[in-house]
Amino acid sequence: MPGTVALRIDKNLLKLLSEDVTAIAVTGTNGKTTTSRMIEQVLIDAGYDVFTNRSGANLKSGVTASYVENAAAGGRPTKTVAVIECDEAAFEAVSEAISPKVIVATNVFRDQLDRYGEVSHTLGKIRAGIKKSPSATLCLNADDSLISTLAEDAEGKVVYYGVNVPIYKNRVHEISDAPYCVRCHGEYRYDYITYGHLGGFYCPNCGYKRHDPDVYVSKIEAKGSDNTDVRMVINEKEYFVRINLPGGYNIYNACAAAAAGTAFGIDAETTTHALEHFTGGFGRMEKFSVNDAEMRMILIKNPNACNQVLNFLSNIEEPVVFSIILNDRDADSTDVSWIWDVDFEQIAEMDDHLKQLYLSGTRAEEMALRLKYAGVPEEKTKVIKDYEALIETCSKSSYPVYLMPTYSAMIDLRIMLTKRYGIKAFWH
Repeated sequence: MPGTVALRIDKNLLKLLSEDVTAIAVTGTNGKTTTSRMIEQVLIDAGYDVFTNRSGANLKSGVTASYVENAAAGGRPTKTVAVIECDEAAFEAVSEAISPKVIVATNVFRDQLDRYGEVSHTLGKIRAGIKKSPSATLCLNADDSLISTLAEDAEGKVVYYGVNVPIYKNRVHEISDAPYCVRCHGEYRYDYITYGHLGGFYCPNCGYKRHDPDVYVSKIEAKGSDNTDVRMVINEKEYFVRINLPGGYNIYNACAAAAAGTAFGIDAETTTHALEHFTGGFGRMEKFSVNDAEMRMILIKNPNACNQVLNFLSNIEEPVVFSIILNDRDADSTDVSWIWDVDFEQIAEMDDHLKQLYLSGTRAEEMALRLKYAGVPEEKTKVIKDYEALIETCSKSSYPVYLMPTYSAMIDLRIMLTKRYGIKAFWH
């Protein structure tokens, strides 16, 4: 709301307020919020005074609100370095206004088909934003055959990042969002796949292939329920890094943050230290306690993101309780057919490890139907539409609880948790 009002007063306000601010912009389908939080910690550890759009308001109005909040009398910035998470569809307008020094592009996956359409449309939006900031250093995911093509539009430096080894021994069944070469339309082959369409891709027809990354994970040492240990190469030197979040996708987020730190001129030792103790964004593997029950909240918003959450959850060996909260509001995607492209059959294979599965949200019944087709025993599923009743029930669990909401459900749950249980507000 503040950003919307400000832009009506002066449509050029964002450009004016950003003139004396050096920005790193993060865009892409998945990983924007966590990558931004990692980069923020890298900059703080390097001695910079940083502001961000921490609440996740990543359209032009939300970005403007963050710059307004950072402005003193006369529009002078109180902090001169920003890390800005930006929605792909808004990236062109935001990039033109703030002229970021560094642009991080995470990945492109199918997401909110009612809003974005196919992946080529999303890629085009990011490409247009890059063209608006031609002097920016680009940090590109070398393992994404779509994102890698953005280097063609770069006038400045490009820093590639990636993962040089497979992440999972056993992956969920996935439908590739980019099976065919963007140049000749031949079918890609892979030396290895990390997840989705990411990995060591190459086209046998035209020769287009994965670019050798500048920042990369060379080995995955250990994957735990709270963190991940990896060997990461930065500036040709290998470091042991304990990433302060679990999940294979957070390995990519850490690589993206390290690439951004490199592009910004921050030494590798500072970067790797920051990755070990940063605090994740709200709803992104966020951990908290309610009535002594340990809970994690993990956003699910599209097939790929949900599959990666299942990759993580299905490998947990201790007994657990899950809750899936599926909404179909504008912020979530009014089309929830994407749940049929998710490998929920993995949940059915957890057997006795899964003690209970609670369902909520506006489309809870459709999720229940999807799980029935996946083979999850009906006696293990229960629909609880009221959020307070859902959390109260989960809080009585003697097993770890994993909450998996879509976006609007995540916001509603976080507001309720703040009011009733004193969990910190999501914009903090």
